[in-house]
Amino acid sequence: MTRKKIYRPLQRNIVMLHFIQGGVLVNMDENLISKKELLELTGISYGQLYRWKRKNLIPEDWFIRRSTFTGQETFFPKDKILARIDRIINMKDDLSLDQLADMFSPNPAEASLSIEELMKRNIVSQTALNLYLDQYGERNIFAFAELLSLYVLEKLLQTGEISLEEGKNLIQVMEENYKKFAGKECELLLIRKMGISIFLLLSSAADLFLETRAKVVVRMNLANMIEELKIILS
Repeated sequence: MTRKKIYRPLQRNIVMLHFIQGGVLVNMDENLISKKELLELTGISYGQLYRWKRKNLIPEDWFIRRSTFTGQETFFPKDKILARIDRIINMKDDLSLDQLADMFSPNPAEASLSIEELMKRNIVSQTALNLYLDQYGERNIFAFAELLSLYVLEKLLQTGEISLEEGKNLIQVMEENYKKFAGKECELLLIRKMGISIFLLLSSAADLFLETRAKVVVRMNLANMIEELKIILS
């Protein structure tokens, strides 16, 4: 029996499905690309790929070992690795590899901005800023973790995926819990059922099981948001 047939009956109420392959947690729903295809498609060399790995530009857990007809081969999450290599190629002439590694790291940056700078650089709207200030009071300077909460809030308000009331809950979840994931990749989820919404922060490798009729409305990788915000602030 093939793996596809084994897992299909289990996927009805599962948002993410993983299995252990060689000690690595692999998402079976994720589109993978082989190392050979990756090198041919991007034009980079084997040496470049593994140098970027050593410099922490490409996460270790993106190198997925899988059994094939020819033996063990290395695969990558296709969309993630292609986007990352594209950014490396486009930015490596302006930034050192160490600077790029810091840019791609899920660790917060040592940065802060005033309200005036936030508004002048169009990082957030007045609506998002007022929502935050109503929750946590007036302040002049925002640290990076606070800027991240504002940036995520602005993103979701702009797309219309959350209401203003849900925005208040988002801020609370980010402010009270994001620091627990410092230096680690995590995801932000918004789940709704029968008009009731709840925000979750969870490890990117976590399994998630939902009850019937519950719907994942937002699923956001916060490492990507950190990377975007670092680029904006640089």
